Amino acid sequence: MAPRETNPNFMNGVPELIILRLLQHEEMYGYEIVQAIRERTDAVIVVGEGVVYPVLHGLEHDGALRSRRKTVNGRSRIYYSVTATGSRRLATLSKTWTDLAAAIQTMLTGGHHAKTAS
Repeated sequence: MAPRETNPNFMNGVPELIILRLLQHEEMYGYEIVQAIRERTDAVIVVGEGVVYPVLHGLEHDGALRSRRKTVNGRSRIYYSVTATGSRRLATLSKTWTDLAAAIQTMLTGGHHAKTAS
């Protein structure tokens, strides 16, 4: 039997996509990101700090985010913002997920998905 072609990374990238999108227009700190994801998705997507911080650190390591320490109300927090590299990564991830969502919607409604030209 020939091996099946699969997509093992099917759900990978979701936290990365959401975090980059949140940080695209405003800097935020980790716990603020956790809360924003919950609030802006009406708690459909709930991730904890154990998911968010490794993604933040990985994106920063890859040059997609920059961080700065800032003291607010006597509390020191690390705020993250998107770099030009991060903006390009967000555009790529957004296109991938938009195409995927369209294909899934087509399958749910019984149609056939027409691949878009890239």
